[in-house]
Amino acid sequence: MRAVVHDRYGPPEVLHLEEVERPTPRDDEVLVAIRATAVTRSDAHLRAGSPFFQRFQSGLRRPKRRILGHELAGEVVEVGAAVTDLEVGERVFGVLPWLGLRTGSHAEFVAVPEKWPLARIPDGLRFEQAAGVADGALLALNAYRPVDMKGKDVLVYGASGSIGTAGVQLGKHLGAQVTAVCNARNVELVRGLGADEVIDYEREDFRTNGKTYDVVFDAVGKLTFGRCKTSLRPGGVYLPTDGVRNLFLWLFHKRFGDRKVVFEFPRFRKDDVTLLASLLADGSYRPVIDRVYPLEDVVEATRYVETQQKVGNVVLTLDAAAG
Repeated sequence: MRAVVHDRYGPPEVLHLEEVERPTPRDDEVLVAIRATAVTRSDAHLRAGSPFFQRFQSGLRRPKRRILGHELAGEVVEVGAAVTDLEVGERVFGVLPWLGLRTGSHAEFVAVPEKWPLARIPDGLRFEQAAGVADGALLALNAYRPVDMKGKDVLVYGASGSIGTAGVQLGKHLGAQVTAVCNARNVELVRGLGADEVIDYEREDFRTNGKTYDVVFDAVGKLTFGRCKTSLRPGGVYLPTDGVRNLFLWLFHKRFGDRKVVFEFPRFRKDDVTLLASLLADGSYRPVIDRVYPLEDVVEATRYVETQQKVGNVVLTLDAAAG
């Protein structure tokens, strides 16, 4: 089968197509023929081997996992003997768990345990739409999980990216009043996702407008707790999506401080993907896809992701893989 591989850390150009062995599903796994996948910020970090401490898990001198890709949408083509829920021919989408840095969806086939975060694609949803849902949405859900969002005033910083567009929609689903921060060209998009208020950061700094919030959700990792602390109400929380410093602040704030950093290690759960499937089915969640590239253009797609200008998700499509 064809797959995008990298044998060393470096710029996007280290990625290349190669013929590799097609996986064989174990008894508890399904084999999915990938029709679409996504290029994420996480993929870019893993490929670059940055930040360096990450290499202690991904491979100190070279990548342990040659094939990147966390998100997937495709068709089940084979099932293991112990699989009970999914059948050959069903369309599925989902994400490979962060624990252990599981990757491999930038390929024509991937074998996935049935218990992993995988769900059926709702009728009427295209593969390329489903491929851009799970990663950002599950990271947003994961960040929100420690907080009772109902009735809270929540500010989503970086509201036009993959995690941010999910954060706006899921914040509303969870009962929050959402203020979104993005640039001028994405104001109407973000408002259309359900934001109650949208701030154009090119014209207004939310930290100096005198307003305060129960929650500040940093969906792009460009804020710090210190920079937005004054925008939090007493008892308010700052929810980051990355940054080693936030791990230490979280540990400190477990015991001290009125305004807190609350950090959750990424945990992707099957019931979260099932929730997303139901929200997609009833139209209360909208996939946001910026650009779609064929698998062969993965280098170009990755370069675009690294401009940090993408809106929502960047998707790779594959021709129907041979059986």
